[in-house]
Amino acid sequence: MSEPTVTHGTHGTHGLHTSAGRLHEVHHDFEVPFHDVDALRIVWHGHYYKYMELGRTTLLRGLGLDVQQIETLGYRLLVVDSHCRHTWPMHYGDRARVSAWFVSVAPRLVIAYRIRNLTHDRCSARGQTILITTDADGHMLPETPDALLHRLQP
Repeated sequence: MSEPTVTHGTHGTHGLHTSAGRLHEVHHDFEVPFHDVDALRIVWHGHYYKYMELGRTTLLRGLGLDVQQIETLGYRLLVVDSHCRHTWPMHYGDRARVSAWFVSVAPRLVIAYRIRNLTHDRCSARGQTILITTDADGHMLPETPDALLHRLQP
């Protein structure tokens, strides 16, 4: 898989919610590996969540919030909701790009995704995840803590 590309959205509103833009948008290009296709020779639907995780990791890591850094701050992030809408199939060897950006960072992190089949220049999927923050002991926090919000501001 190739290195991610980072672009920063510019339409955010105070970093808390962005309806017009894509806050901290990043891109991660990859090639569909053989082990991701099913008996129909298309990418199995569950692998799209793996591709979304590639985008989410690139997004958070680019802001200095990789897993270890979040844990060092005394927090954890947990996915509590996810969905994916499939719009165009991908096949073994197709070049693809997952884009990820924040829709909202408070009170929960809401990340949107677009997976584009670059080989056929078509959108293959759109999705979203909602993440909550817990303390180090696993207790859910009512809002994204300031220590994380500070790094998420545009």
